[in-house]
Amino acid sequence: MTTEDRTDSGGELPPLLAKLDDAAQALAQTSSFAKSLKSGRVLHAARRVVMVEGGCEALESRMPSLESAGIFEGSDWSQPQILLPALAKYSLTAPATETVMLEALSELRMLAVARGNYIHPSISQQQAHHHLTQVLALNLDLLFMPPSEAERTRQGSLALLTRRLFQYLADGIGYEHIVDKLIDEIWRILEQRPIQVDAVKQMILQIAACQANPAIELGSSGQGADRLISSLFGTTNGCREDPGLDTYQQRLESMDNAALQYEATGFARAMHDTGLVSPYHSQLMRFLLERGDHLLSEAMGLSSTGRDCLLCYRELVHAMIDLAVHPQSPQAIYGLALLLERGILYQPPVAPALWRQVALPLSPYSQQRLHIAFGDTLSPAARLMEGVLCMLGQPLGVGQGNNPTCQSARALSMWAYNDPDYLLQMVAWAARDDEIIMHFEGQPVSSRENPDGVAKQLPIDLDPVSLLVVPHLDRIYAEMGRRCIGRDEDPHRWINPEFHGWWAGRGFRIAVDIATGQLHGLDDFLRYFYASYHPFYNGNQPLIHPQPAGIAITDSAARFIGWHAITLLRVSLDPQQVMRMYFFNPNNDSGQDWGDGVVVSTSGNGERFGEASLPFEDFASRLYIFHYDPLEPGTPTNIDPQSIETVIGKIQRSWGADRQPPGGLQASTGET
Repeated sequence: MTTEDRTDSGGELPPLLAKLDDAAQALAQTSSFAKSLKSGRVLHAARRVVMVEGGCEALESRMPSLESAGIFEGSDWSQPQILLPALAKYSLTAPATETVMLEALSELRMLAVARGNYIHPSISQQQAHHHLTQVLALNLDLLFMPPSEAERTRQGSLALLTRRLFQYLADGIGYEHIVDKLIDEIWRILEQRPIQVDAVKQMILQIAACQANPAIELGSSGQGADRLISSLFGTTNGCREDPGLDTYQQRLESMDNAALQYEATGFARAMHDTGLVSPYHSQLMRFLLERGDHLLSEAMGLSSTGRDCLLCYRELVHAMIDLAVHPQSPQAIYGLALLLERGILYQPPVAPALWRQVALPLSPYSQQRLHIAFGDTLSPAARLMEGVLCMLGQPLGVGQGNNPTCQSARALSMWAYNDPDYLLQMVAWAARDDEIIMHFEGQPVSSRENPDGVAKQLPIDLDPVSLLVVPHLDRIYAEMGRRCIGRDEDPHRWINPEFHGWWAGRGFRIAVDIATGQLHGLDDFLRYFYASYHPFYNGNQPLIHPQPAGIAITDSAARFIGWHAITLLRVSLDPQQVMRMYFFNPNNDSGQDWGDGVVVSTSGNGERFGEASLPFEDFASRLYIFHYDPLEPGTPTNIDPQSIETVIGKIQRSWGADRQPPGGLQASTGET
């Protein structure tokens, strides 16, 4: 036992807390540039407190004062809204006391917020609870298992500290239901069909490991995990006991056509049920390339549309499978299946563009970026082809990661959804030429000549296509914004149609005065939105092309968080006969509570995979920018005044609470 181990193993709580409070007070009185020098004393005092009975509770109650003193200042933990649950384990298992304690204090801060004991300006109660659930889910071994010898050797008593912390966190958010909550969370995420599923697969792997370990007692928890685990590790009879890829290959070689069809059907059913694909499925697909397209179609679960597309473009489909489908990239199968089901290969430019993609030479820089993000188990070309298939098959599964690049993610999704050959052109330019050139008001805008974008660092937590294309789009978007400097209206009026596509309406409305940030022309704004998009007021005209829009994001307390780019997809009555707006949100998880009763739905209200939805009035209450066709404006004067009044009330109780213009809002007749 080290000296530090002995120091941590005992002590009375009151004197330890007194030392902590003294250190925190000294930190609070320290200037910002010197806080990093004084924070070590606080972290070491907090470490001793954690190891004493009641210590975690005492630290949790002190988190508001510790944060205001500056314990997180200058560190990665200073912005809780951008923290990634998947990275918590690396911090908690580090050998350095400061790193472990910063993560521990951050989790205790999240718990205080999740329990409603700390109203934090940057993260809501729901978001904090969600973060803690994921952290616990991804680290079930730290919750249930004692430290290994390797951990004790590397971390000393820090390994025990993390166990004590996790037990306290689990007690705080519902220890006995953590696995069940995790399973519910996995299904909630999978219902949105994201392209990136590595985090979900890691959660399922943790559950499987816990179920297989006799030392872990889960009680009645985890009963619903079988479908998830089997979808990855034991989908069919041929791989029921997870035999390994080599053994499964031998079994495939001994199967007759009936057995192969049974395997193919089983994999397809599981894939479309969960959106997850087993590595064994990839093994089967590659084996079936030589066995006929009927079995290949069965393995992808294709309908008549998909089968016809496969038969018409057989050589192309085989070439894409040969390049992209491997046990290390099984999700390519799901992307390919959905691509074929969409029938987009029948659009004349798409098949030639995909042939170009199959043979596309990647620049050294693009290869390096893909290697850094995804390793070297697959060639960069194969990894990018997987990304292309997934994006074309799941255009509403694109996520922006933890990057301020919602505009670029929205553009990729919109092109994959509405203009797939244009997306493929963008991929070719970015991956081969390391440059994208777009035009703004007739003038070229080069991503190479404009190195500064909205994101200050190159994003890395993205799918393969976004990884290469988003940095270029981000720089172009920022440069378009710079070219609008000096204009007295919101730059999105000009940027969105040039950046996203010709189908973005040239009519433009904004609910905020650019100069003051106050609400402005709200009545007219809402009347034109209803007249342009609500079927009861626009002549029952469906939304033809996806349209860019901007929303004011609020937390579960209806407090303003920031502006965010989304895509309007369609307006329709839901199964309960409520008029809803269905939209795409690129922020990785569309199911959110925006406060004041505005709760975004991702399933159960007529949503298609990847869509978010809200009742029309609720959505209008968070909208601040939209485009429309000025030649089809509907009839703004006919809008029900009660609906407008209801929406304005929701705005005034949420993001518009601090944006009331002097003299209040003026009513309008809707005439312009």
